[in-house]
This record gives sequence, C-alpha cells and structure tokens, in this order.
Amino acid sequence: MIADFRSNGHVSLGLGLLFFLVMAAVPTALELGGAARGGIAQLDMLNKIGIYAALALSLNIILGQAGMFHMGHTAFFAMGAYATAILNTAYKWPVFATLPVAGLSAALFAFILALPIIHLRGDYLLVVTIGIVEIVGIALKNNIFGLTGGANGIYGIARPEILGLAFSTPKLQYYLIWGFAALSVLLFYLLEHSRFGRALNYIRYDDVAASGCGINVSRYKLTAFTLGAFWAGMAGTLFAANIRTIEPTSFNFYESVILFAIVILGGSGSIVGVLLGSFLLIGLQDVFRGFESARMLVFGGAMMLMMIFRPQGLLPPRRRRYEARPLVGRFPSGITRSDADKEGGA
Repeated sequence: MIADFRSNGHVSLGLGLLFFLVMAAVPTALELGGAARGGIAQLDMLNKIGIYAALALSLNIILGQAGMFHMGHTAFFAMGAYATAILNTAYKWPVFATLPVAGLSAALFAFILALPIIHLRGDYLLVVTIGIVEIVGIALKNNIFGLTGGANGIYGIARPEILGLAFSTPKLQYYLIWGFAALSVLLFYLLEHSRFGRALNYIRYDDVAASGCGINVSRYKLTAFTLGAFWAGMAGTLFAANIRTIEPTSFNFYESVILFAIVILGGSGSIVGVLLGSFLLIGLQDVFRGFESARMLVFGGAMMLMMIFRPQGLLPPRRRRYEARPLVGRFPSGITRSDADKEGGA
C-alpha cells in the first residue's frame, strides 16, 4: 500500500546505520594514524558536533516538522546544563541521575512558556522566542536564587560515571555523546513516521487545513514544543559534563542563531540534513577560528546565497508518496462486490 514510502524509510535507516558505524570507528582510526595531541583536538571537535547534532534534532521537531519559527532553543539547553551543574556541584548528585531532571525542568519551563504563545505564527513567535533567550541570559548573569554563579558560572562539574566507569577521556566522552546522538536520530526517526509525526507534517504545510481535518493544532504544537525542550535539556547535561564549566555566555543569542541555521541550512525537517548542517556549521567554526573577525561575514554571506539559490536546504526531506493503486476496487469490511452492485442497481 505504501511501498514507495517504506522503501525510502528503509534506505534512510540503512544510511543512518552506516553513518554511525563509521563514526564508531573514528577514534580507532585516529589512534592507528598516530594522531596523539591532534587526535584529542579532533575528538573534542567531534564531541561538540555530536552535542549540537542532538540539540539541533530537538529543535528540528519544533522548527522543521511543526513549522514553528523558534529561536529560543538555547534557553532550554541552558536550563538542562545549569540543572545538572547545580545538582552535581551543590548537592553531589551523579551526572546521570541529573539527566532526567534536566530534561523535565526544561520541558516544564517550555510548557508554561508556550501556553500563552503557542497560537502565534511566523515572525511574531520568532520575536517572542528571541526575548526568551535574552531573559534567561540576564537571569543567569544575576545569579538567580544564588545558584547560578552569576557571570562566573559554575565550575568543577564531575564527569559522568556508570558502574564504576568514568567517562573521563575524550574517547570515552566521544562514545557517550555520539551514542546519545544515535539514540536521538532513532527516536526522532520513529517519531517522524508515527501518527504524531504525520500530524505535525500536516500542520507544517497548512495548519488551517489540518485543523479542518480534526487535528488539534494547538495541542500538537504544544507537545512538540515541550518534547523538543525536554531533549534539549538532556543535551545540556552532556554539554555541562563534557566541558565541566558553564557560564551564561555559552548560551547567548549567537548560539540560538547557529542552531536555527543548522536546521535551515541542512534542510528543515530532514534528520540527515540536520546532521550535515551540524558538521558544516560547528566543524567550520573551529576550522576558521583563526579568522574570527571575518567568520561571521563568511557565515552571513553563505546563508544569503543559500536562501537565494537553495531555500529548501542542502538535504531537504523527500515528500511522502503513497501508492494508491492497491486501494482501487476495495470495499469496506463486510461489503462484497456483489452487494455493492445490487445497491448500485437499486
């Protein structure tokens, strides 16, 4: 019935599996290549790419699949990171124990925040979410409740540890971060191809028509917003445990722009596109770090060219195609062709 759609899905899963198998072999390849200090730097860069890939996938469900212009995702990322940092340094919680708390705190904040603004569209929602990032940044700098450390941030965050194994080396951190990224890809792939994902797809293209078909647009948008924030909060845990020091400047508006650009550049709604966008934007930031003054100029020019010549992104999602021919001649359960002919003759 939907052979074409299923074949495309199997191809995407196969390519995703191949990609993560290659990524799993990267640390070993660096060791065999004799990269010692250089290999550590490369692993650190890949760790950063993995965190931003998972984070951008959580934004993709809001921006790419539900079609909501959201540029405040860094606020949820920050809430997860600070929740982990506070619980670990002040209350001595293990990092992995803080993971669900970080996600839930970001999700609760997003849910309360989204209730009055979820009906906004386009530029109006974009402006409101930009304000969210600035408000959260100001609150963190002002050392809210005496917990966030003000402008200095929080230091001395522990490494994640499970069953006595501490993820203390770049190689172990690499496997932890990219394992989380692989889990993100799998879960968001399954979500995209679920009934919930199809409803978001309808809303993205025409929320008025979706509402007319019986879809509760506000409820689905609110759920997508909350779910994306939950995953961003957990990505914040990995970020805090990876760098062990967080401060408000790590979650400024520039980071929101980068996340937004990753989804748009790679292909809004495309999981593969988000992964590609993460490698391009985060990886190239480190490559051009020596050209700090011209980096934003090059970045802005590239985005302008993309919007002119390929506004759909580098790897946009393929439109879903369903095979309708097997449905021709079918009748509802309990009605035979002879019954239908009799009714037609009558």
